[in-house]
Amino acid sequence: MASQTDAAAKETKGFVIVLKRLFVRLGILPFLLAIAVIVFALISDNFLTGRNLMNVMRQSVYLTIVSLGQMFALLTGGFDLSVGTVLALTSVVGALTMASAYAAMPDAVWLAILLGCLAGVAAGSLIGVCNGIGVAVFNVSPFMMSLGMASIGFGVALYLTGGVPVYGMPQEFGDSFGFGTLLGIPTPLYVAAVILVALYLFLNWTPFGRYFYAVGGNIKAAGLSGINTRLTLFWTYVLCAMLAAISGMLLTARLDTGEANIGASMPLESIAACVIAGVSLRGGVGRLENVVLGALFIGIVQNGMNLARIESYLQTVVLGALLILAVIADQIRLRFVASLKD
Repeated sequence: MASQTDAAAKETKGFVIVLKRLFVRLGILPFLLAIAVIVFALISDNFLTGRNLMNVMRQSVYLTIVSLGQMFALLTGGFDLSVGTVLALTSVVGALTMASAYAAMPDAVWLAILLGCLAGVAAGSLIGVCNGIGVAVFNVSPFMMSLGMASIGFGVALYLTGGVPVYGMPQEFGDSFGFGTLLGIPTPLYVAAVILVALYLFLNWTPFGRYFYAVGGNIKAAGLSGINTRLTLFWTYVLCAMLAAISGMLLTARLDTGEANIGASMPLESIAACVIAGVSLRGGVGRLENVVLGALFIGIVQNGMNLARIESYLQTVVLGALLILAVIADQIRLRFVASLKD
């Protein structure tokens, strides 16, 4: 009897050690994904249907693109609280420009769409330029700089629209980039895939891409090694805003209107997606593919809670709790790494 108890204890201990090593190597995201899929599959029979899973992927595209940009800010030891405002300003400016161009040139539909997209992305990227100058040149805290720009950008968006949605965009814009499909796959997924591949090659196969990790790991050492840290920090926030702006135009196509009140939850959700994916708040650590899974996890949780008919107010509580859990898990993981080295 004692020998059986000892054997069971050894098996349990071995299982715990395996889980511990997996947690150290992979982080908390795989465990959270597995738990979420199991729980929501038990709650709703519609959760694991092909139609619903495709809907989850489509809805997660916008957060995924923003989170990829937020990762750059986190890699360099900062974060960007203005990404939600970037979405709103991009949506408003893009819709106003597109509607005006379409009204003036009703026969040049795709030219109006191109002008609207360029204007929207440029307006959103301008917030990133201001953030980059404040952080890189004037050494303003990323928290204060992005928070201030979030307020400015939101005020501008409301001023341009008066709080009223912008209509009058070509129907082709929404049909192609909001509701369009190619080979049964929504168009925004192709856009996200192209961005992901381009950023992966940029971060992992170019010297400048590695600078973001170096600056976040130790900015003084990076400067001494010859890296232009100010330029790297500047482009960090420009790229973050540019990606958020692209997401804003895609979301505008989905809504078929320009909205000044979209993206309010995007700063929290994008930071949560990155942290859950293992991007360190200290900077210098993070992987693009994990961020995609982190954004997909947020989408799965939101979709599952909608199917379970959980109120939207409570969903924000769950999201905040997940962010805190991810930060705590990251601290525990660091302790495990230290214990394994010892």
